[in-house]
Amino acid sequence: MSEASLQSTAQQPSLWERIAAALETVRERTIGALFDAIANAKANRDEVAFSVALIALSAKMARADGAVTDNEIAAFQQFFQYPESEAPKVRMIYQLAQQDVAGFDHYIDRVARIFHDEPVVLEDVLDCLFHVALADGVAHPDELALLENAARRFGMSASAYGRIRCAHLGLGDECAYSILGLEPGAPSDQVRARYRDLMREHHPDALIGRGVPANLVRIAENRTAAINAAYEKIRAGARI
Repeated sequence: MSEASLQSTAQQPSLWERIAAALETVRERTIGALFDAIANAKANRDEVAFSVALIALSAKMARADGAVTDNEIAAFQQFFQYPESEAPKVRMIYQLAQQDVAGFDHYIDRVARIFHDEPVVLEDVLDCLFHVALADGVAHPDELALLENAARRFGMSASAYGRIRCAHLGLGDECAYSILGLEPGAPSDQVRARYRDLMREHHPDALIGRGVPANLVRIAENRTAAINAAYEKIRAGARI
């Protein structure tokens, strides 16, 4: 890498510096104004947009079962790892979202508009929300209803939603095909082709390219593990 390239890289603000800049534009205002600022900046493929969306939606998700518990907040902090020095920025977004009278659906619609031309990013968001919802070890019906509604409002296909849901809630025979987005009994060549396409699409490098923060790419490991398990289950049954 050239000296000029190194200097350019060194001058790039960090994720948290960019989040701080976004928060400065809406200080003492609302989380809605923060979403507007991000949307106006055309932040597609940008980790600031993804991070703010995930923090805000997680705050709303935490209230879905009636209360925000210490375990849910701790689980979010473990899932969305960040330096302790950046905790005030995360708390500010989290608290703005919790205090906002707007509901979960309102936030989902805002996120859908920001990533309207990046449907795979919306899958990444929903996948992260499943991690948050199940972090306390309980698949609460109200949380699952919110997730299903989010998929619908995101305009997500049934196969994409089924893949994410099955990856988190179990791997039955039907789920194996659902994770690959195929009908049960699909031809072996179609199964192989779909498996390869999904593994490329959900590789950690692909997620980073879509703006998923580097500290969250471990969701790719969970997703590719589910895709692998589904493929092996189908292959074993169909002798592919």
